[in-house]
Amino acid sequence: MRYALISDIHANLPALDAVLADIDARGDVDAIVHAGDLVGYSTFPNEVVRRLAERGIAGVAGNYDSTVATGYKHCGCRSETPRQEELAHISYEYTLRTTNGASKRALAALPFSLDLKPMGGHLAGPRLVLVHGTPTLNTVYWTADRDDAFCRKMAALVGLGSGDVIAFGHTHKPWHRIVDGIHFINTGSVGRPKDGDWRAGYVRLELGAGDPRVEFVRVEYDIAATIAGIRAAGLPEDFVTFLQTGGKPA
Repeated sequence: MRYALISDIHANLPALDAVLADIDARGDVDAIVHAGDLVGYSTFPNEVVRRLAERGIAGVAGNYDSTVATGYKHCGCRSETPRQEELAHISYEYTLRTTNGASKRALAALPFSLDLKPMGGHLAGPRLVLVHGTPTLNTVYWTADRDDAFCRKMAALVGLGSGDVIAFGHTHKPWHRIVDGIHFINTGSVGRPKDGDWRAGYVRLELGAGDPRVEFVRVEYDIAATIAGIRAAGLPEDFVTFLQTGGKPA
């Protein structure tokens, strides 16, 4: 079974469309699944939600999705500076206003996690578990510097064993590690990378008989269209710089 794993689109429709076009052009993916954070920071939240529904792409609720759906007091994002905190609130307030009722209902319906068995539930075989942050909360950042003990703890919470995969996002920085035969994959970000590369990112995963195969893919997209939307909405220029630099902090 070949999966495309996408995450953290953050209302960046041009980036999402470029990724979907790349997946389609390769022609060998059996299913696309997402790890949440469909909305926030860019200006196409309803269009992103609609595009995923049109394509029948299943996934899980990111912190931005669940907070917007429930009208929570903030997005559950971590800020490292006062300016980042200010920008987070500006983005959240804009997204709450802009995301329509149908989109909020769709976000509210997203599950916390997905548990997939590509060889079918009638056979023993590998599992793919999808969450946004961790198996405990979608607001916890599972960064690459987390030690193996943390990975083992998270894997134990969902009963993973050798050959299984757990995929997640939230940090916007892609990485892959194998601990005790379990594959831990941070999918990076489609619409708001933070690893210094502005291009949209996703993961190709082959899972079935044999060892899992993981490939990180980067795709150029019409960033000018995304920037035009941000500026037309009157959002801070910081959001433009962030996209252009692949995550330069404000």
